[in-house]
Amino acid sequence: MTRRRLLAAGLAALGRGAPAAGAPAETLRLRLESDGIRVSAPQLRFLTGRPLERLHNGSVVDFDFHLAALAERPIAGAPLPRALERALERFAVSYDLWEEKYSASRLSRPSRSASHLAAAAVPGWCLDHLPLPIAGLAPDRPFWIRLEVRAEDSRDRPPLLAEPGISLARLIELFSRPSRGGQPPWLVEDGPFRLADLRTQGRGG
Repeated sequence: MTRRRLLAAGLAALGRGAPAAGAPAETLRLRLESDGIRVSAPQLRFLTGRPLERLHNGSVVDFDFHLAALAERPIAGAPLPRALERALERFAVSYDLWEEKYSASRLSRPSRSASHLAAAAVPGWCLDHLPLPIAGLAPDRPFWIRLEVRAEDSRDRPPLLAEPGISLARLIELFSRPSRGGQPPWLVEDGPFRLADLRTQGRGG
């Protein structure tokens, strides 16, 4: 199989399968900013289960975020529709046993970090540092948003981040294999949205 076909097959594999069991049914909130689209997910809670246990035992836990704007409505069990734009980041989260607060760091460059976060504030901080590019979005063309979050084992941290950006090959491998973090991935899809509508909302319309 050629490299081009391998990449196409891998990207299609990112969309196979239904949302993880127990994933909340919610509406994502989008806002347009100068560097892209920011997505908020009020019900996103990934500091639970096995990852939370590892954090409280003093381990650092990596969480991989994959955000995509899709050309068509995704269908469970079918290949993922073409991605118009996508963003992927890895965040390292730790827990301070004395202060009972969390710290989070974005591992790509330029790196960002925050400390003294409550558990409920960690997901929002991560999403605020995951801008989705808009270059591939036509103003009046609808798109759907897919957000997937996985907990990974920090002891098995692959070289996902390559200069000058995300390694496409590592992205394919990462999101096409089962999660190693001891918990099913958190997945939500919502839409349709339009860039023109987001621009109107940004002007207070």
